Amino acid sequence: MLNALEVFTTVVVGVMVGVEFSVLFVVNPILDALPEDSGQLGHAHGGRMLGAVMPFWYIGSVVLVAVWAAAGWHHHGTGLVVTAGALLIVSVVMSVLLLVPINNRSKTWTPETRPEDWKEQLNRWLRFHYVRVAVIIAAFAVLVAARS
Repeated sequence: MLNALEVFTTVVVGVMVGVEFSVLFVVNPILDALPEDSGQLGHAHGGRMLGAVMPFWYIGSVVLVAVWAAAGWHHHGTGLVVTAGALLIVSVVMSVLLLVPINNRSKTWTPETRPEDWKEQLNRWLRFHYVRVAVIIAAFAVLVAARS
């Protein structure tokens, strides 16, 4: 049973990493290359769509890692699992304190209602997102190492 939990948790975190990596290196560059207001409208729609799903995914990943650590407390690799959990908690705290406030604003913007500094706000979100993606990639790598 522990083995199934380990695999499931690793897959859930790995897919989350893939989605966030894709947002960073595929979706955002595509949106930024769109003409006129299309990119900003795309960012707003993506913020609404992913903003509704990702909180559950991030918190769910933390919970799964915590269950794995508790269930396998006396097994090899538990320290790595706890480390991965700590990294995921850092990503959640970063999200809540730094990224979500910007996302909550930007997902309501239209070309008529966006603030003058909308591009600067999106760039600030992007810089924070780079760090968050690095943190969750590290968490995923540590989980994979814990399985070996």
